[in-house]
Amino acid sequence: MNRPEQELPLDWGPEGEPIFQDPDAQALRRVAVIDVGSNSVRLVVFDGAARSPAYFFNEKLMCALGAGLADTGHLNPEGRQRALQALHRFTTLAEAMGATPIHTVATAAVREAKDGPEFIEEVEDLTGLRLRVIDGLEEARLSAQGVLLGWPGAEGLMCDIGGSSMELAVLKGGEIGDCVTSPLGPLKLKDIEDPEELRTYVTGIIDDLAKAVGDLHDRIYLVGGSWRAIAKLDMMRRGYPLTVLHEYSLTRTQVAETIEWILGQDNEALRSQAGISPERMTLVPIACMVLEILLERFDTKEVFISSYGIREGMLYEQMPDPIRQRDPLIEACRFAEATTARLPGFGRQLYHFVRPLFPKERWRLVKAACLLHDTAWRAHPDYRHEVCFDNATRANLGGLDHQGRVFLGLALLHRYKNNRADSRFDPLFTLLNEDQIQEAEILGKAMRFGAMFSSQAPQELIALRLDPVKTLLTLTLSKPAIPLFGEVAEARLTSLAKSLNVKTEVIEG
Repeated sequence: MNRPEQELPLDWGPEGEPIFQDPDAQALRRVAVIDVGSNSVRLVVFDGAARSPAYFFNEKLMCALGAGLADTGHLNPEGRQRALQALHRFTTLAEAMGATPIHTVATAAVREAKDGPEFIEEVEDLTGLRLRVIDGLEEARLSAQGVLLGWPGAEGLMCDIGGSSMELAVLKGGEIGDCVTSPLGPLKLKDIEDPEELRTYVTGIIDDLAKAVGDLHDRIYLVGGSWRAIAKLDMMRRGYPLTVLHEYSLTRTQVAETIEWILGQDNEALRSQAGISPERMTLVPIACMVLEILLERFDTKEVFISSYGIREGMLYEQMPDPIRQRDPLIEACRFAEATTARLPGFGRQLYHFVRPLFPKERWRLVKAACLLHDTAWRAHPDYRHEVCFDNATRANLGGLDHQGRVFLGLALLHRYKNNRADSRFDPLFTLLNEDQIQEAEILGKAMRFGAMFSSQAPQELIALRLDPVKTLLTLTLSKPAIPLFGEVAEARLTSLAKSLNVKTEVIEG
């Protein structure tokens, strides 16, 4: 069977040729970043060739380098030794993976500690790495770039909370505006023992920050482990069915309810139930107070959790602008199709075939589904629909909110199975309304039908036209397509029409 991409002109549409074929993208296949923060030290090795960050390797150690820094002016001695050991291991691993040069960044604790320069020299003597110590404004810029990696065109305020500092950056139309830094890191704030004194101090700092970045921001993107811990606890409180933190959204009311709930619970019990580390959990109550004051001061309506931050921002830094402008979701789906589908390129043709059934605002997810429709073919046939759903809802995909994940997963489920009754995924379907569920089913069944014509480009063999006024779905078959329209194909067309609640008409041309 010939691959359709070799038979058709390379008309890739508005996205252009797949980005992973670009030499600049190939240079992003192994990008190693070591982040030395006030609370943790982490190595991430990215495969960024598809524009969306794929984590080839990811390991962190909670070192608490910044613990006690406000009192002593020095790095935490125990944390310092643990950090050195971790950096030695991380350097060895990255070099073995061929992920060199290694990009490094050290933030508030190292830049503020009196013994920071000594620590930098020690790291270089042990590992050969020269840590790049950045100031707060650069930290804010890099974290904002991490948000843009997942949210092209983001609008609002980025807030990155680390152990010893908190940074803000204005995002407008996909560009980074004013950046500010502050000492509002939970490790540093925990040294202020009096609750009223602490609240007064935090409020004063945030008032100053608002003067620099503007005091009205309807949307805030939260970056950092303490924010993610709060979001994780919010999911637990609400019984939220999808535990993917990236692009998890909350209203200001939900945040307030969760903060009140957290502060009324036993910390250790919560930590155990949510699987949060003891080191992180001790900082959560302070982070709750900072978040409460932050949202009130900026009159924020929507809160979004970003799993992408400074490390992803450093990957974004390596990307030429043409790559940055690409849609992270579509590029990741194209890469998945090219590397795992039976017929790479057929997804684009399938998209053009099914697109007439959907409104323009849905086309982006329709395209993503078509690109992924055959990427789970190696799974056992009895479980292929479940694998598809899991892949879509759990994958590390940028540019995809939680409703989009479930819509995509449900469409792919119906690509392989007509019926979703008594599915183990039922709780996740509650994230969609009835119209969205119906639309996902229609997309899945349309892909299921179109895949019957994968020996050639379906739009050259058949055409679908939906007349909502006449409630009629018309299938036009070209002469070469007539032998392909057998009993199974006819049954799939009937199933699609049933989901659309229309009659069918078949025209042989």
